[in-house]
Amino acid sequence: MAWLWLLCALLPAFMVSVTANSPPSFGVNMTLVTLPEDLPVGAVAFWLVATDNDNDHLTYGISGPNASYFSVNSNTGEVKLASPLDFETVPFFKITISASDGLNIRTAEMQVIVEDRNDNIPVFLNTEFSTSISETLPVGSVVFSVLAEDKDTGTAGLVQYFIEKVIPSTANSNNLFRILENGSIVLNDTLSYNNKSAFYQLELKACDSGGILDNKPKTQCSQPVFVSISVIDEPDLDPRFIREFYSASVAEDATLGTSVLTVEAVDSDKGINDIVTYSVSNSTRPGWFDIREDGVIFVNGSLDREQLLLENEEVQIQVTATEKKLNIYGQEAKASMWVTIRVTDVNDHKPEFYNCSLPGCSFSPQEAQVYFTGYVDEHASARISIDGLTMVAYDPDQGDNGTFLLSLEGQDAEAFNVSPERAAGSVSVQVVVRNSEMVDYEKETVMVVEVVATDSVSNNYSVATVTIHLRNINDHRPVFSQSLYELTVPEHCPTGYLVTDKIQATDLDGDEWGPITYSLLPGNGADLFEVEPNSGNLTVKNGTLLDREKQAVYYLTLQATDGGNQSTTTALEITLLDINDNPPVVRGSYNVFVPEENGNVSVTIQAYDDDQPDTNNSLLVFSLLPGPYSSNFSLDPYTGLLRNLGPLDREAIDPALEGRIVLTVIVADCGEPSLSTNVSVTITVEDINDNLPVFNQSSYEFSVWERVPGAWVGTVKAWDADQTAANNRISFSLSGTGANNFILQGNVLEQGWAEGSLWLLPDVRLDYETQKFFHLTVSAENPGPQGLDSTANVTVTVMDVNDEPPTLDAASLQAISVTENGSEHGQVTRVIAQDVDTTALLRIELVDVICTKAGVDVGSVCHGWFSVDGNGSVYINQSEAIDYEACHLVTLVVRAYDLNTDPGFDAYSSNGSLLINIKDKNDNAPYFLPNNQTFVIIPELVLPNQQVASVQARDEDSEDNGIIMFSILKAEFVRKDGTSNPVQVFRITRSVEAGLFTGSIELVTNLDSTIQGTYQVTVQAQDQPTVGPALETQTTLNLFTVDQSYRVRLQFSTSKEDVGANMEEIKEALIQATRTSVYVVTIQNIDSTARARASSYMDAYFVFSNGTALTLTELNMMIRKDQDALRQLLQLGLVVVSSQESQEPDQQKLLTSVIIGLVVSLVLVLVILITALVCLRKSYHRKLRAMKAGKEARKTPIETTAPTAAIPGTNMYNTDRANPVLDLPTKDLGLECHSSSDLDYDSLNSLDENSVDLDMDSKEFKRKDLPGDPPEPDPEPLTAVLSGRSAGASKQQKKNLSFTNPGLDTTDL
Repeated sequence: MAWLWLLCALLPAFMVSVTANSPPSFGVNMTLVTLPEDLPVGAVAFWLVATDNDNDHLTYGISGPNASYFSVNSNTGEVKLASPLDFETVPFFKITISASDGLNIRTAEMQVIVEDRNDNIPVFLNTEFSTSISETLPVGSVVFSVLAEDKDTGTAGLVQYFIEKVIPSTANSNNLFRILENGSIVLNDTLSYNNKSAFYQLELKACDSGGILDNKPKTQCSQPVFVSISVIDEPDLDPRFIREFYSASVAEDATLGTSVLTVEAVDSDKGINDIVTYSVSNSTRPGWFDIREDGVIFVNGSLDREQLLLENEEVQIQVTATEKKLNIYGQEAKASMWVTIRVTDVNDHKPEFYNCSLPGCSFSPQEAQVYFTGYVDEHASARISIDGLTMVAYDPDQGDNGTFLLSLEGQDAEAFNVSPERAAGSVSVQVVVRNSEMVDYEKETVMVVEVVATDSVSNNYSVATVTIHLRNINDHRPVFSQSLYELTVPEHCPTGYLVTDKIQATDLDGDEWGPITYSLLPGNGADLFEVEPNSGNLTVKNGTLLDREKQAVYYLTLQATDGGNQSTTTALEITLLDINDNPPVVRGSYNVFVPEENGNVSVTIQAYDDDQPDTNNSLLVFSLLPGPYSSNFSLDPYTGLLRNLGPLDREAIDPALEGRIVLTVIVADCGEPSLSTNVSVTITVEDINDNLPVFNQSSYEFSVWERVPGAWVGTVKAWDADQTAANNRISFSLSGTGANNFILQGNVLEQGWAEGSLWLLPDVRLDYETQKFFHLTVSAENPGPQGLDSTANVTVTVMDVNDEPPTLDAASLQAISVTENGSEHGQVTRVIAQDVDTTALLRIELVDVICTKAGVDVGSVCHGWFSVDGNGSVYINQSEAIDYEACHLVTLVVRAYDLNTDPGFDAYSSNGSLLINIKDKNDNAPYFLPNNQTFVIIPELVLPNQQVASVQARDEDSEDNGIIMFSILKAEFVRKDGTSNPVQVFRITRSVEAGLFTGSIELVTNLDSTIQGTYQVTVQAQDQPTVGPALETQTTLNLFTVDQSYRVRLQFSTSKEDVGANMEEIKEALIQATRTSVYVVTIQNIDSTARARASSYMDAYFVFSNGTALTLTELNMMIRKDQDALRQLLQLGLVVVSSQESQEPDQQKLLTSVIIGLVVSLVLVLVILITALVCLRKSYHRKLRAMKAGKEARKTPIETTAPTAAIPGTNMYNTDRANPVLDLPTKDLGLECHSSSDLDYDSLNSLDENSVDLDMDSKEFKRKDLPGDPPEPDPEPLTAVLSGRSAGASKQQKKNLSFTNPGLDTTDL
C-alpha cells in the first residue's frame, strides 16, 4: 500500500496546467565562423550560444562529417579545436550545431571559413636543375627557368626569387646572372668558356612576400636549390701561337728545302681544339721561304744576304695559322705572326764603286760604275781634293770578307793620291792633289787616273777611271769701246723706256769666268735710270721725275764687271727732250655785277703757259664752254675779251641761281696733245620789281568736318616772278558770305611763292545740317608802289561727321520660341539696327546670355546654344544641347555698334534683350527619388486602406510631359525559404506638391500575421505626354513582415491609464536601449485575480530599419546592457518582459491544455499502478529465491568460491550466470523456470543498491545506512547465515567480502 500513497503524492504534480515547451534557438551570428588555420589545437575556437524562452538548462553538441575538428563543452558551449586546420586542404566546411533543453533539440548548420595563414614555404617544382648554354648566348637571354609554388594565398603566396650565391664566386661571376620575378634566370653579362669559367652553379632561394603566422608578420623561404649551368665552348676565337716571338738564322748559301724553324699554334677554343694548318701570307722577300702544314719553315729559293743590308740582314715572314673548320660566323678562324729569319754572310762579292754619297747609297748591283768625273783649279795646293767626285767603294760582305785596299794607277797617277788606302764595307773615296806643278791648265785641260779596289781575302778587284777637268784662273778686265756716250730721252717718258741698247763691254778671258754684269755708279740721276745687269741696256727707272722744266741734262757713270770681280767704267750724257706737259695758267678771278635790261658786260681773260716758249706747246687760244646762257655772250679767241650780245633779264634766269650766270671759258695751248684750263666767269644780274602775283589755281575747293572748331580748311598758293624777297612778297585777304567764320594766315615760301592757310575760327563749329557750302574770294597783293593784285574763288564744303549712335529696331527683338533637343536648326531670327549717319557701318554683337529656369538664374548652362552673327542673324549653335529641363528661357543681350563712328562719339546703341523661350519636349523619363527608408509591415497592426509604403518621383519635363502616374506592375510575397507567390493586396494612390509626385502604397485587405517573409512590390512611374510615346521607369520595394513570434509583452506595475500617459517616455527609453522602432499593439489591465505583481501589460514589436525584429531574449539583453534606459523603465513601472504566449494564453488554448493534462495524468496513474503491482510480485519472488540460496549457502564450503571478483553492478559472474555470492550454477538454485531476460532484470534490480566493502580487517558484513532508515535495523537473515559459515577442511582463512543489498533483505520473511 506504500506505493499507492506514493502515487497519491505524485498525482498533483501531474495535474498542473500543462503548457507547450518552446525549443531553444540560436542567434543570427551562429551561422558562420571564421578561424585562422594556425589556431593551435586545444585553443578556444568559438562559443555556441543559444537562448531558451523557458530558461531551461541547455546542452550543446556538434555533429556531422567534420565534427572531429572540434570538441565542445556540452554545458557551456565552449568549442575548442581538436584537429589542426589547413586552408590548403579544406578551405571551408560545414558542421551541424545543436542545442537541447532536455525535451527539444534545435540544430543549425554552421559554415566554418578557414582563414589562410603564411604556414607554407615556397617549394621548387623543377626536378632537374641543370642546363647547358652556349658561350655566345646574347646578354638578356633566358638561361633557365625555375618555378616555385607557395600554397598560401595573397602576398603569402606571391613568390620572389633570389640568387644567393654564384660558384665560382669571382668579381666577373657575381653579377653574371640575374633572376626575374617569373623565375627566369637571365644572362646579365657576356660568357667566355676560355676567359671566365666553363661551369657555374647558382644557389637559388624562393621567398614569399610575407604574411601573418601566429599573429606576427612572417616571411617564408624555401630550401636552397642549386642550378648547374655548363658553358658550351663555341668556335668564336682565333687560334694563337704558343710563343710570342719566333726567330732563326740561315746561311745565304743554304740549299733549297733546308728547314729553318718550326712554329706552333693551337685553337684558343679549349673545348674544341680544332686542327690548325699553316701558310705564309706575307714576306719581305717573297719566294725565299715557305712553310709546311706542320709549321716547319724551309728554304724555298736562293738567298742573298747582301740584298738585306737595308733590312738588317733579316727576312720577315708572316705566318698565318688557320683552323680547319669555320668559326661560328662562317668565316675562317686564323691568326698571323711575323717570323724573323736572319741570313748569314759568305764571301761571295768583290768591292765595287758607286757614284753616291754616304749614307745615301743604295748599293744595288745595277748602280755600280767604273767612270767618274772631277774638277780642280790649276796649280791647286797639295792634298786639295778633286771637286765634284762622289765615289764610294763598297764590299757587301761582312768582316774580313768585306775588307779591301785602294790604290791609283794610270798616266796621271803621279799628280794625285787616293784616300783612304784601306777600308771595310763601304767608304767614300777621295782623289787629292799630290803635285800642284803638274796640274797646269795651260799644259792640259783634262787629266785621267784609275782607282783600284782589291779584296784583302780573295784578291778580287775592281777598277774605276776618274777624269779630272782643270779650271782656268781669271787674269783680264772687261773693256768699253768709248769713254763717253751722248744719249737723249723725252721728258716724262714712261718707266722702263729704253734709252739705249748699244753699249757693250768685252773680256779677253772669254765666258769662262761667267757673263759681264753692268751697273750704274751712284751720282746725279742714278735714281732716275737703271741698267740691265746682263745685257747692259739703259732704261728709265722713274719717268715721272724726268721734267725738262726742272733739269734738262743728266751725267751718269756705267760700270762693267766680269765673274772674277774685275771691272771698268764709262761716262753717259743724257739730254731730256721737251713735250707738251704743262696746261695754261689763268691769272685772277672774274665776278661781274650788272643790272637787268640796261646793264652791259666787258671783261678780258688773262693766262700763260710754262712749256718751251715760241712753240706750239706755249701758244694759247680762248673759247666758251656751251651752257644755258652762253649764247647771250661772245669771246675773242686770241685776246680773251668777253661781251654780252643783248639785254639781260633776271626773271629769265633760273631762280635757284639767284640771278647769277656762270660762264666757263676754256684756255688751251696748241701742243700735241693740246692742254687746256677752264676758268669760271660769274655775272650777277641784279633784280628790279617788274612782275605781279599769280595764283596757282583759278579756283579752290575745300571740305571740313562739322563740329570741329578751329579746323584747318585748306591752303591757297600764289607766285611772284620777281626773284628777290623785296620784290616778290605777297599778302592775302578773304571776302565773301560767311568769311567771318574763317581766318586766312599767310606764309612766305621759297622762290617767290607764298601760301595762305584757311582755318575755322577757334570758337566756330560748322553745322552740316545748317549750311553745307561756303563761297569765298581770296586776293593776293604785291606791296610794291603799283598796288596791283590778283583773285581766286574758294568753295568750302561742310562734311557730315558720324556722331550719332545706332539704335535697335524694337520689332526685331520680339520674343521667339525654340524647341529643345535638336528639333530646330539654322537661323531663328534677325536683329535689325539703324543709324542716321550716312557713313554708318553697323554690326550686331552679343553682350551677354542669361539662362533662367522658372525665373531663377541657372548660370552658364545655355551659353553655347545660340550665336549672333555680325549682321544680326541669330543661329542655333548647339541644337542637340538645348534642354528645357536645364533652362526655360534664354535671354540674348545684344547691342549694335557703328564701325565708322568718329572717335569721341558713342558707337554703341543701348542694350536690347531678345527672349528665346525653350519649348519642352518629352525627352526625360520619370525618375524615382532615392529612398533609404525601410518599410516594415506588422500584419496585426495594419488595416485596409492604411499606407504601408510610399515612393516619390519627378519628371524634368513640363506641363503634360511632366505629369506622372503610378501603377503597381507586380507584387509578390517571398517566404523565408525562398518560395514566392503573387499577391493582390496593395494599391497605389498619387498626390503631387510643387512638382513632386508621391505614390502612397495602401493595403487592400488584411494580412496573415502567421506567415513570415517579404512583400516585393514593383512600382512603375509613367509620364503623360500629349504627343509622342510615354516614358516610364520602375522600382521595386521590399516590405518586410514581422510575424507574431516577435510580439513581446512588457508588464507594468501601474494601470493601463498610467502606462498610456507615460507612453512617450516609455517608447523613448525603449528606443534608446534597442535602437529600433517601437510598434505598440495594445495596452491592457491584468486580471486582478491572477497572482502577479503586474497591473497592466503592453504588447509591442521592436523592429530594426532593415526589417528584422527583436526577440524576447534579445530585447532582455539589450535592456539590461543600457542601465540608464533600464533605470528609467523601472521608474515607469516595468516589472516583467515576457512573450505574449507564456503570459496570457487565450481561453481555448487554456482549456485544451487542461484536458490534455488530465488525460496524461490518468494514463500515468494507470501505468504507475500496473508497474507497482508487477514490481511487488517480483519482489516476493526474489525473496523466495534468496531464502533458497541461503539454505544452499550453508552447505557450500568457502573454499569452493571462485577467487575472481564479480562484475561490479551486476550479479553476473560468468557465462553460466552463477550467483556472484554463492558461485553456483543457476540450475542448482532451482531458477531454471525463469527466462534469461527475467534473471537479468532481477539481477540488475537486486544489486542497484549494493556496495562493496574491501576492508581487510573487518570480519563482519556492514550495511550502509540509508537516509530514513531506523537507527538499529534487524539483522538480515541471509547475512546472518553467511556470516556464520565456518572454514572448510583446509582451515585456510580467506579475505572477507561484505555486501549489503536492501533488495535482498529477507527480514520480511
